[in-house]
Amino acid sequence: MQFKRILLKLSGESLMGKQGYGIDPDRLNMYASQIKQIADKGIQIGIVIGGGNIFRGLSGASKGFDRYKGDQMGMLATVINSMALSSALESIGQKARVLTAIRMEPVGEFYSKPKAIEALNNGEVVIMSGGTGNPYFTTDTGSSLRGIEIEADVMLKGTRVDGIYTADPEKDPTATKYDEISYDEIYNKGLKVMDLTATTMCKENNLPIIVFNMDKEGNLVRLMSGEKIGTYVHN
Repeated sequence: MQFKRILLKLSGESLMGKQGYGIDPDRLNMYASQIKQIADKGIQIGIVIGGGNIFRGLSGASKGFDRYKGDQMGMLATVINSMALSSALESIGQKARVLTAIRMEPVGEFYSKPKAIEALNNGEVVIMSGGTGNPYFTTDTGSSLRGIEIEADVMLKGTRVDGIYTADPEKDPTATKYDEISYDEIYNKGLKVMDLTATTMCKENNLPIIVFNMDKEGNLVRLMSGEKIGTYVHN
């Protein structure tokens, strides 16, 4: 499978590295280096990052935060992560642009599809932050939406595990991995890949997903070189 334009979804939690909070510079630089390697091959890259290393709207709501405000705090957390990644990319010579779903110039430019596509065509890595700009949506839904909007060939969901399993492999040692699976099977088996809103959007707009382990150095480059890594989700 050859992909010319991808949407890379990164986990905010993974940015913590071994620290347990915030942004681990080693993990951040490893991500930036892998992203630059595939950008150097001419692949156009849009990125959406979660904010879970700083603040999660949903867990905030369970601790007494108003869900609306909690989600807005989560959106701002994704902007901080996006700025960190763009800084790491620029420091190694890769042009990057942060677009925000909420107006906050000069932190980033206000997102629009034409602006994102123009930047991608100019060889910039486009980091789309602030989720969808609306509460009650996760960054998974934000990445599905942005992937569809920028007309990506695939969404790559970088996680801590190397694909989709029959059960949580961190809890169940007998869990086995799927090499590929359909959206309908994910529904029917009740597998937790992304939230249902995000999965439905990808299914209805025919955007395939590859779930893979982004925290293993070199995996992104191997995936883009055609190696079968992770789990391929399709209609």
